[in-house]
Formats: sequence, C-alpha cells, structure tokens
Amino acid sequence: MLYLIIVFAPLLGALISGLTGTRFGGQKLGEKSSMIITTGLLFLSAVLSWYALFKVGFGHQEHPPINVLRWMDIGDLKANWAFKIDTLTAVMLVVVNSVSALVHLYSWGYMSDDKFKPRFFAYLSLFTFAMLMLVTSDNFIQLFFGWEGVGLASYLLIGYYYKKPSANAAAIKAFVTNRVGDVGLALGVMTIFLVFGSVKFDAVFAEVAANKDLVLPFLGMEFNAIELIAFLLFIGAMGKSAQFVLHVWLPDAMEGPTPVSALIHAATMVTAGVFLVCRAFPIYEAAPMTSAFVTAVGAFTALFAATVALVQNDIKRVIAYSTCSQLGYMFFAAGVGAYNAAMFHLFTHAFFKALLFLCAGSVIHALHHEQDMRKMGGIWRKVPWTYGAMIIGTLAITGLGIPGTKIGFAGFFSKDAIIEAAYSGVATSNTAVFAFWVGIIAALLTSFYSWRLIFMTFHGKYRGDQHTFDHAHESPWNMRLPLVVLSFGALFAGAVFYKYFMGKYSGDFWHNALPTAYGHHAMMAPDYLYAAAETVATDAHHGEVKHDGLFGWLFNKVHGYPFWVLLLPVLVSVIGFITAFMMYMRKDGQVEARIKDVEETGGGILYRFLLNKWYIDELYDITVIRGVRKLGDFFYKIGDVKIIDGLGPNGVAAFAAGAAKRLSKFQSGYLYHYAFVMLLGVAALIMIAFRGMGG
Repeated sequence: MLYLIIVFAPLLGALISGLTGTRFGGQKLGEKSSMIITTGLLFLSAVLSWYALFKVGFGHQEHPPINVLRWMDIGDLKANWAFKIDTLTAVMLVVVNSVSALVHLYSWGYMSDDKFKPRFFAYLSLFTFAMLMLVTSDNFIQLFFGWEGVGLASYLLIGYYYKKPSANAAAIKAFVTNRVGDVGLALGVMTIFLVFGSVKFDAVFAEVAANKDLVLPFLGMEFNAIELIAFLLFIGAMGKSAQFVLHVWLPDAMEGPTPVSALIHAATMVTAGVFLVCRAFPIYEAAPMTSAFVTAVGAFTALFAATVALVQNDIKRVIAYSTCSQLGYMFFAAGVGAYNAAMFHLFTHAFFKALLFLCAGSVIHALHHEQDMRKMGGIWRKVPWTYGAMIIGTLAITGLGIPGTKIGFAGFFSKDAIIEAAYSGVATSNTAVFAFWVGIIAALLTSFYSWRLIFMTFHGKYRGDQHTFDHAHESPWNMRLPLVVLSFGALFAGAVFYKYFMGKYSGDFWHNALPTAYGHHAMMAPDYLYAAAETVATDAHHGEVKHDGLFGWLFNKVHGYPFWVLLLPVLVSVIGFITAFMMYMRKDGQVEARIKDVEETGGGILYRFLLNKWYIDELYDITVIRGVRKLGDFFYKIGDVKIIDGLGPNGVAAFAAGAAKRLSKFQSGYLYHYAFVMLLGVAALIMIAFRGMGG
C-alpha cells in the first residue's frame, strides 16, 4: 500500500486538477483548490518516499516485487505492471518526489499571474507520475512506458506557453530529438527479448553471464549480443539525458516556465538515462567496449557543455548547460563502473541544481521576467534570500570543501567521488585517463561560469531598466521556503550520505541494487601519474607507504588515493573563482566594459564558436534538417500533390464529380422531358437497327 500511494498520488492529483479544474472539465475546481490538492499529494509522496528509503536502504529490508495488475501476456512476452523495490528505486523516489513537491510549492508564487494554474499543476503532477513509473519499473516494457510518459509531459510543459512560437518550436525539438534516442531504446528492448526471451529485469540480468559470448548476425556482420544491447540502451539514455549529439533539445527547454526547468533538469527527465545505465549495470559490466564508449561520451559531454556555459548570457541557459555537464560526470562514473558514485552525484545534484534553477526563477520574478544577465547586476541587496541561496548552490556545484575531511558542500563529496573513481580506472583504461583529466578541466570551467553568473547577476552596477530595478523585490515566502529547504540539501547532503553511497556502509546500503567495488579504494595507477618523491617510508602504525620530501605529502594516501587526487579538484575550483573575480569584479565597471568590448569586437573567433554552441545546431541544419525537409517536400509535392491527389481526389474523383454535376442538369424532374428523351432514344435505336439491316 505504501508504494501504491507514493506512485499514484501524483496521478490522482493530475487527474483531479486536469479533469475538474480546467476548461475541459468545466472549471468545477477552483485554482486554489487545484494547487492545494496537487501540492498536498506530492508532499505526501515525498514524505513516504523518505520513509521507504529508511526502510529499504538504511534498514536493509528486502522487499519483494509488487504486482499491480496483469498487463501484457502475448505468447512468450509477459510484462506485468509491477514495482521493483530496492535501494536504487528508493533513492530515485526520494529525489523525484522531494524536488517535485518543492517545485509545486514554489510554483504557487512564480505562477501567481498565470490564468491556467490547474492545467499547469496537472502537467507537473503528470510529469512526476511518469517518472515514478519509470523508476519503479520491474521490466523494460514498463520502463519504456514511463520513458515515453516523461517525453509527453516534457512536451506539454516546455510548450506550456503555446501561443509563443519559440516555445512551440522548443517543445517539438525536445520531442523529436528524444524520439531519435527512443528508437535506440526500443530496439534495445526488442533485442533483449530476442536474446533472453523475457523483459523482466531479474530474469534478464540473471542470464547475462550465460549469454556474454552470444553473437547476433545482422546485414552480413556479427555483433556481440550483450555489447549491442548495452549500446542500444545507451542511445536511449543519450537522448533523455542530453549527452553530446543528442543534447540540442536541453537548452531550448528553457522556454518552459522556470519551475519546469528545475523539475526537468534536477530530478526527472534528464536523470532517466543515468538511472537506466545504473539499473542495467549487469549488462554494462559484461559490455566493456560499450562501457568505454559511455565513459568517453560522458566525459566529452562534461567538457563540451562546460565550455559553452562559459559565454552564455541567459541565466537559465548557463544553468542548463551546467546540467548537461554534470550529467556527463554521472555517465563517465557509470562507464568506469562506479555506479554508486554516479547515483551519489545524481542525488546531491538534485538538491543544488533545483536550488540554482529556482534561485534563477526568483531573480527573473524580481526583475519582471528579465533573463539576460547583461541587463542585471547590483541586485543582491534587493533579493538577499535569493542571493544567499544562490551562493550556497554555487559553492555546492563547484565542490568547495577541505580534502581528506568531512567538511564540504554536497558537490565536494559526490563530484570528487566521481573523479576519484575515474582515477581508479587509469591503470586499465585509456578512457578512464581521459575522463579523469576532463573531469578536472570541467571542474575548473564549472567554477568559472558559476561565479561569472553570480558576479554578473548580483554585483556591479545595474545595467537594465531603472524602473525595473526600483521595483525589484524579494520573492514571497511560498517561493523562499523551497530555497531554504534545498539549501540545506546543498549544504549537508554530501557529508551526511557519503558513508552510505560511497563509504563504509555503502555495501549494506546498496546490497543487491548496485555493486560498490569502486567505493573507496583505488587501483594502482600507472607511474606517469606520480612524481618521484625523495624518500619512501612505511608508517609504523598503519603500514601505509609515506612519501617524504618537499612535495612528498602530495603522494601520501588518503582513504586509498594520493592526496593530490583529492586536492586537485578543489584547487582548480579556487582557480576558477579567482579568474572570474579578476575578470568581472576586480574593478568597478569591469562587467560593463567587458560587455561593451564583446559588442564592439564580436568577442573573437573562439568566443563566437562557444556562444554558438560549437555550431552543432547549424551542422544539424546542413546535414540532416535540410535534407529531411527536401525529402519531405519531394514526397509532398510529387508523391502527395501530383500522384496521390493528382490521380485521386483531383484526378479521377474530380472528373467523376464534374461529370455527375454536368449530367445532373438533365434531371429536370418533369415527366414529359423524360418521355421525350426516351422517345429520342427509341428513335435512335430504330435508326441504328434499320441502318444495320440496310447494310
């Protein structure tokens, strides 16, 4: 009963609000009632989700699958609507419902001027329900159902302002891009059924080892079945989680209301791909080539998105590309086998990324929907609560903390765990080496663009309309309260939960849900990652190797890693802060001068390259979109208009209709006209007959 309430409470709220609060339902339910019902049901789900996590994760209670109803039973294809309850599910329930509940509450203030609140809250709750169906799935068919459900809900929410052309275009772009990835997921599920004869997680995962050498022939080529399945599933994950090549929909999703951006980017849609890879870890453990591909794509995405975020001017787009980059971290963690590190970062990221987006929404709300950071500045005194929360979120995403201690913000523990996991694999994998150094570089860039956002938004002189500045004000308490709650998550989630996700209790916490082999001890790294120390000694008390000399302390082990591995991410984050400060805060008017310089000079080739997002959209337009449009025009103008319509409605059918119309004029309705025509016919027949006889 507990899990039925957790999953179906948001659906109930969506149905009540959507069917009775909108014009479709006759608006029998008022706006306030819709908001109270949907938000209350989400908070109920959130509270029960935390209880479930304490039972399953911390309490180590095994829970059998919950069969809701018989769903598909077609020959050998059997898929019930059922819930798989383990720690992985419980963690996702907490993330999804907690963030969604706070977003619902935040929307009370942010959407206060909206005329269609019941529709908006119905969409939010529907989005949450679809994600819950995905994360509780017991089989790949149910997962696919939830997968498509979040795609539909994201389309509705991104295009919520449907009278705005750019919002419609963004919604369609998100929907179509995700359909490309979903083809890969669908093919992966089909291949799973072909190979294993089942789509149930437990049945499939139990047979992976027995089929690891199975080969599938296709188009004269042969593919390892497990590698192929892992690759196809990851194509779906790339679309949902906006990895490089299929990332193009994510920044445009900012066309939706800011609470939608927070929900999509922090807790629901974009985390689905990471969840899928972690859920299917037995498949990826048996597919080393695809796992290396996952590592490479994740690392490259982390770097690519971070470079683009450096120069964006829309406050929401900076955070959107930050999401893309952080998802890259999660994927390369999963690629090197650190699934618990990937989930740890997903968990902490939900708090500080939702916090950053909702803070951005608070700024936009204060400045009458202004989103361009070039028209902001000097507002921190106007919005002190938002400013404080934004600083906390920034410190969390940049990973500020003291290496080797339990002192730090959420991102310090989770992001550093990923970098350490990548370091663990450098002895056996070139992609792990790539991921490790990219993770360090991306941490530097993350710090720079995060502090750039702070300095351009809150400090310096206000650069927008003076009337807007004079009337800027802090958000109401129904918007501030979620910021306070999320700030606590950004502050303490890493320190409190590290021991369960990564530390000494991780084995018990995850038990059968995830492997924790990379939890807290590194493998031997190759020599070129070390520098020579002057002397080496053994600690008499702990038996650990100790390096002496001027820089020997950098190579002493701290919970299994050389200290420099722990120090480097924090060091580059500090460098990123100092660089941003020197560029935007060192002198009065420095932001204005930099903006003016870019406007006059265009910013240079590299600046334009990054500002235009590496021209990926333009490349798509040249290579894919134009070709598809021409093909569509050909089929429309030739196939549809000239052939189908030309021969059909505009051809034979049109001729028959025209002939019938002309012949109908002979139908006068007078009997003597018909008799006269009949006599003419008889006369014609007689003439023909006599002429034939005469011949």
